[in-house]
Amino acid sequence: MLSGMGDCAADIDAIRAFNRFYTRHLGLLDQGLLGSAFTLTESRILYELASRERCTATEIAGELGLDFGYLSRVLKKFERRRLLERQRSDVDARRSWLKLTKSGRAAFDPLNRAAIAQLATMTGDMIPPQRLALVAAMQTIRRALQAATSAAYQVRSLQVGDVGWITHRQGLLYTQEYGWDQTYEALVAEILGAFVKNFDPALENAWVAERDSAIVGSVFLVRGSASVAKLRLLYVEPAARGLGIGQQLVQTCIEFARAKGFRTLSLWTNDVLVSARRIYQAAGFQLTQQEHHHSFGKDLVGQNWELKL
Repeated sequence: MLSGMGDCAADIDAIRAFNRFYTRHLGLLDQGLLGSAFTLTESRILYELASRERCTATEIAGELGLDFGYLSRVLKKFERRRLLERQRSDVDARRSWLKLTKSGRAAFDPLNRAAIAQLATMTGDMIPPQRLALVAAMQTIRRALQAATSAAYQVRSLQVGDVGWITHRQGLLYTQEYGWDQTYEALVAEILGAFVKNFDPALENAWVAERDSAIVGSVFLVRGSASVAKLRLLYVEPAARGLGIGQQLVQTCIEFARAKGFRTLSLWTNDVLVSARRIYQAAGFQLTQQEHHHSFGKDLVGQNWELKL
């Protein structure tokens, strides 16, 4: 036990020594990055803005792992300097697209060129095998850290093959976790079969969360009426829980429903699904009705929840 702790301490010392060397080597501790007037964080934000045609503050905060309040202050600073402009979304008046102005791109270009020149100088005296070894070592570090600590995931639209997989996984998971029988899997298959058959892309959608190229969650939004949309079949794989995937999927449904003009987003669930109910409550859903029923081989309490949009 003590030997293992000692080895861990030595590893930590080695990593900290490398961090000190690398940050000093790149000049990351200088007041302005690469002799510019921008800090490291400001430069990273500029890079994200310059690399996209347009984006939202939420997307940048998620990509860089920044506190939203801090990011907002930086963005306001950019606006005061006329480096950034906001464009109100056509489908959601509460959402703004961010885009660099001509002045913003003019400010970013020399910073970008300086970064490229710095790395070219750093590796200029290396022979090809040395450069290959350097890049390979960096890739090894990245893979090791992602494998150990990565919480990264992406949310995408439904693709061919997803429906069968989601039906399979939900059937297995609800059997393993709650003892539900195969009638639940049959219900999922029925719901998703109808979704695909009657899909209206103008008013309905579905999203799948992926992590390391594997499906780790999904949710469906269907039209209930002219004013009501329904959130259906939210699920997250056990190994991916705690990463905010469920919250992100629900929020994606909410934003879509609002953008399409629905007035209410409703859902049906069961009281034993405690984690899901917490997500709904945190998103602002209100419990409107509940009743006892016997389904999937179990005595359950079904619940209807609604969110006024």
